[in-house]
Amino acid sequence: MTMVNWEMAGGHGSGYLAVPESGSGPGVIVIQEWWGLVPHITDVCDRLAAEGFVALAPDLYDGVQTTEPDEAGKLMMTLNLVAASERMSSAIDHLVSLDAVTSSGVGVIGFCMGGGLAMMVACQRPDSVAACVPFYGVIPWPDAEPDWSALAAPVLGQFAANDGFFPPDKVADLEARLVAAGKDVTMRIHPGTDHAFFNDARPEVFDVAAAGEAWVDTLAFLRQHLG
Repeated sequence: MTMVNWEMAGGHGSGYLAVPESGSGPGVIVIQEWWGLVPHITDVCDRLAAEGFVALAPDLYDGVQTTEPDEAGKLMMTLNLVAASERMSSAIDHLVSLDAVTSSGVGVIGFCMGGGLAMMVACQRPDSVAACVPFYGVIPWPDAEPDWSALAAPVLGQFAANDGFFPPDKVADLEARLVAAGKDVTMRIHPGTDHAFFNDARPEVFDVAAAGEAWVDTLAFLRQHLG
């Protein structure tokens, strides 16, 4: 469990890497919320490693973190999507290059902003993304709709019933569109939950039961598709 750097076009990428005690396992990319690469995200990496996965969370804000919603919103809306896409893609390449990674394809899991980005990178890298799990995924940028026709990975979405950012009707609409296009997509709505229900660092919205159910489902889904 450590911060790592890797070479990429035009510079370098950085992120948090967690490796299981066994020393190897399937690879999973973890994509941050709008707060930055905060302890909750590194903890998700550690939890994945404890379950036998090699988890890498790329730092999309270059070390900047915040706990203020207004500042987080500004950071998200000013994020350069091209640069973020390149950073995530290079993280995938770095992860699969590691001797510790036993899977040919990787899983991508993201939260809030990261959930939207997880779906975006799954469309951009169908060659490498073998499973995608967006938690309350939001794509807030204008004209940032992915090319859904390129999506090859199965998707398991974890969404909140009381989510003002991405409410159930929008989740159902996206699921219907993707299923109609022949995609393997299942979106789960967790009753009585709020946006960020999985984030145990935010007690005002954390739902222990829903988070536990979503985690069990996510692990089973990743094991099914990554081996």
